Amino acid sequence: MQHTDHISGIKINIEAVDITIGDDVKDTIRKVITRLSRFYDRIEWADIYLEDKKEKSTKQKQVSIRLGIPGKDPFASEYGDDFHALLTDVEDKLQKQLERR
Repeated sequence: MQHTDHISGIKINIEAVDITIGDDVKDTIRKVITRLSRFYDRIEWADIYLEDKKEKSTKQKQVSIRLGIPGKDPFASEYGDDFHALLTDVEDKLQKQLERR
């Protein structure tokens, strides 16, 4: 499933591999990007990758986010069991990378 959205001038590309994500996950993604944009106002786009690796490992779900900003694009990824928690963890990692700019 692929989905494109725009929030505060930021193009958000969501790619969900072999799964359909619900509105609750999309809302969490919007909140994460909104918080990051308040923290760093030069984000142009965000690529979000979600995958549920059923039966491939104990930490079945993966979330990765790459932010398009001037210079090197920040990227973070995390594995676990809950998309909402993973999105929050990836947000924290990206915020730390943005703090170093």
